Amino acid sequence: MDIARISREDVLDAARRIAGQVECTPLVESEVGGMRVWLKLECLQTGGAFKLRGATNRLLQLSPQEQERGVVAFSSGNHARGVAIAARRLGIRAVIVMPADAPKVKVDGTRAEGAEIVFYDRRTESREEIAAKIAGESGATVVPSFDDPAIVAGQGTVGLEIIEQLGRLPARIVIPCGGGGLASGIALAVPDAEVVVVEPEGWDDMARSLEIGEIVPVGADAPDTFCDAIMTPRVSQLTLGILRDRAAKATSVSDDEVADAIRFAWSRHQLVVEPGASVGLAALLADKIEPKDDTVVVLSGGNIDPALHARIIAEAA
Repeated sequence: MDIARISREDVLDAARRIAGQVECTPLVESEVGGMRVWLKLECLQTGGAFKLRGATNRLLQLSPQEQERGVVAFSSGNHARGVAIAARRLGIRAVIVMPADAPKVKVDGTRAEGAEIVFYDRRTESREEIAAKIAGESGATVVPSFDDPAIVAGQGTVGLEIIEQLGRLPARIVIPCGGGGLASGIALAVPDAEVVVVEPEGWDDMARSLEIGEIVPVGADAPDTFCDAIMTPRVSQLTLGILRDRAAKATSVSDDEVADAIRFAWSRHQLVVEPGASVGLAALLADKIEPKDDTVVVLSGGNIDPALHARIIAEAA
């Protein structure tokens, strides 16, 4: 995919298009390692994650004929719910391909928006192939979670809000990364800030892809992680190209480090943040990233099973 197809102007267009359809989420001050940092709270977005931004931008550009035929998406949960919400609002039928081990809170949330769910085994089946088969049989439009210019542009509106809320360009933005849609969108929106993407250990395919300049899929022996939202087996040329051109940096964190970040968000700010959305904060807390004043950390979602969150918080006692 030609990355020249998307620019900062597309992000600005997306912001105008989705205005009134998504929340302008808070930017709050915190402190890590004696340095002031800012937390962008996409965990408080409608649907519990940033994904509604890209989904809304994409679905609003469907033709009437495409709307009538419906959409199909594949996701572990947050993109699923974002597409389901956007589709419900527009009266569009949505089918979502979800892993069988997706958290119940995400399955229930997606189903509550009226979407039909088709489950698959993320270790042995291809979600892309399943979605393509459904689209081929029904004529539905496939709405990818990150490999789509309209999705990337919509996610980039997070970056525009950060600039407006700070009243200046931040020095650095630390962003959770699965397929890279959020990170690449923000990289376009905030062209002069340092961009750091963070992934779970063993699922750091964006880091390895950036290092050699071409896509490196996650290995078949990748370890289990509770960061389900960013267990993406392969990034895209679109997102890799944008982040490579922006000289993005990358690091990874362990589940234990993520749990520390979840506890920090709760104890310091009473925020419920899911594991995959906590990796950027985890990297700062674990000294995987050198502290820098005027750093913004995106907390990208809050859809965590309540029992799991309670267990993680209790471990600090």
